Amino acid sequence: MEKQKVSDYFGCMVFDDRVMKANLSADVYRSLRKTIDEGAKLDIGVANAVAAAMKDWAVALGATHYTHWFQPLTGVTAEKHDGFISPSPDGGVIMEFSGKELIKGEPDASSFPSGGLRATFEARGYTAWDPTSYAFIKGKTLCIPTAFCSYGGEALDKKTPLLRSMEALSKQALRILRLFGNKTVKCVRTSVGPEQEYFLITKEMYDQRPDLRFTGRTLFGAKSPKGQEMDDHYFGVIKPRVAAYMEELNQELWKLGILAKTEHNEVAPAQHELAPIYTTTNVATDHNQLMMEIMQKVAAKHGLVCLLHEKPFAGVNGSGKHNNWSLTTDSGVNLLSPGETPYENAQFLLFLCAVIKAVDDYQDLLRLAVATAGNDHRLGANEAPPAVVSIFLGDELSAVLEAIETGAPYKGIEKTQMKLGVDVLPKFNRDTTDRNRTSPFAFTGNKFEFRMLGSSNSIACANIMLNSAVAESLKIYADRLEGVEDFETALHEMIRKTIKDHKHIIFNGNGYDDTWIREATEKRGLLNYRTTPDCMPHLLDKKNVAMLTAHGVYSEAELRSRCEIMLENYCKAVQIEANTMVDMARTQIAPAVEAYTMELARTAAAKKALDAGLACGYESRLVKRLSVLTDEIADRVEELESAVAALHGAEDIQVQSFAIRDGILPKMGELRLACDEAETLTAKRYWPFPTYGDLLFGVR
Repeated sequence: MEKQKVSDYFGCMVFDDRVMKANLSADVYRSLRKTIDEGAKLDIGVANAVAAAMKDWAVALGATHYTHWFQPLTGVTAEKHDGFISPSPDGGVIMEFSGKELIKGEPDASSFPSGGLRATFEARGYTAWDPTSYAFIKGKTLCIPTAFCSYGGEALDKKTPLLRSMEALSKQALRILRLFGNKTVKCVRTSVGPEQEYFLITKEMYDQRPDLRFTGRTLFGAKSPKGQEMDDHYFGVIKPRVAAYMEELNQELWKLGILAKTEHNEVAPAQHELAPIYTTTNVATDHNQLMMEIMQKVAAKHGLVCLLHEKPFAGVNGSGKHNNWSLTTDSGVNLLSPGETPYENAQFLLFLCAVIKAVDDYQDLLRLAVATAGNDHRLGANEAPPAVVSIFLGDELSAVLEAIETGAPYKGIEKTQMKLGVDVLPKFNRDTTDRNRTSPFAFTGNKFEFRMLGSSNSIACANIMLNSAVAESLKIYADRLEGVEDFETALHEMIRKTIKDHKHIIFNGNGYDDTWIREATEKRGLLNYRTTPDCMPHLLDKKNVAMLTAHGVYSEAELRSRCEIMLENYCKAVQIEANTMVDMARTQIAPAVEAYTMELARTAAAKKALDAGLACGYESRLVKRLSVLTDEIADRVEELESAVAALHGAEDIQVQSFAIRDGILPKMGELRLACDEAETLTAKRYWPFPTYGDLLFGVR
């Protein structure tokens, strides 16, 4: 039986432009497109017509309920389902859905994080339809992407500030384009393609690991005899079970209009990657949240578990989410495309300089936008960039900027033809830039790749800060250039000054080198916020509050709430990990080690009983070491438990976060060292849960 073509079912569960065009009147369709494309006010009559068409389409596909699908400050999505049914006079029901129900919902906001924006007894919240992100069907439910706000109008979600930042950037970018004579462009959109890394392990082994079930990462685990040393997993042949998972995952994502494109094995055993095609940042954010949910659901159907934690296993690569970001006009022009002669492309150079200035001026915002307890374990390790933010431009653009700064003539970069030494192989020109995998923020041809995001992060936070910072740079440029008599001279001087003032953020070398970290902090004055408690309070620095409020991205109250929530999430996550470690060490690991120690002691005693002169050195030495480790584990557990208990006396969340960073995390590390050594000395039949070797190589 012939399989259905992807083109036949792609987007079949999405109320997209094709469906709207087919199910709405011409007038309603035009009005809705004007709202989507130009931000025009939505008419209630149009909303009613859209709601009726949306309901009929969804019911025809088996939907019985609808939900306002939103992204609260929990890091995951939320939904409350309501049926389409309404009572009819004859005792039956009719299927109804009005424009009012489409554009506004009233979920209870009392239990979502608010960071002090509202009291617990102030329960009312509102969801508002986002017509720029298409509705879709998930299971039997029509999901309507929405923004989420409090009764007082404060944003309680990640979508609202993201949309504000996109609007702010478009406004300032249009001012710049008008200076270059472009009068036709109506908006500038940021586009994102987030690459998603993840691990797959068997459900059976996952269920035996309380640390994975409660925290998403292994809190204990001795190094496997084989890890990623051979580099044989990277781009290797995909195992049949994983391939079957990927095939079904693609099908489910394609039905929802998600442009899943690339799939492959990543560096670590059991690690993989999925990358979509670029789309508008708001839609890409919605799609990525949906993608993570579906990845986990499909894995369960295959007897697998998809791990999205940034560092589920120590000693092998963790998982990130590379945020490929670009700027495009509504006419399809990529403003970060240098063209064949970037030295002569003044518009490109100005937008490039705006990004460089933004990243330098707001290093702290970019760093804190990716700060989580999980990502703190990943940043600076061998697979992730350091916590120091820098920009990689490559040889050609670096040479262009140097020539502009110094006033020297630009000689260009000679194109090098790749000669592979075999006549039948094609010849092609080498790119003028390499891909620097150690750089946090790398230019990769016509976009920037922000590599610091953790695999479980919402991409909204990073793009909010990036959009806002670039909007600020463009505003400064537009304020200076509008009304000048000699535009070209003023433009050249401003580009030259930007290069001179901000070139210290540009680094094309190895970001993993310790000498770079010293150079970055000691000579260049770049920031190095290694942990979440280090960077998160800087959200409230005067310059950051001034910029974000001036562009209308956040109110000051909303910023304070985010700082509170992020630090609280950090503290809660680590406390859950610490409590899990205490429980596992006390109720599983210590008893297992003690039981094996007793077996060894009995074996030694039996040998002596058989022959007083029989050597029992092996058993005696091992019993002695395991006894020491058992006592050490008990001591470390008590110390960790006491440190966690002491946190309850600290009411200030920032004080708690520092206590966790400086006290609890080191104690967790000490407990792990003792337990991991005990694992290497204890017979496998006694060890209470699957080892790293089992987990990393268990999917066949």
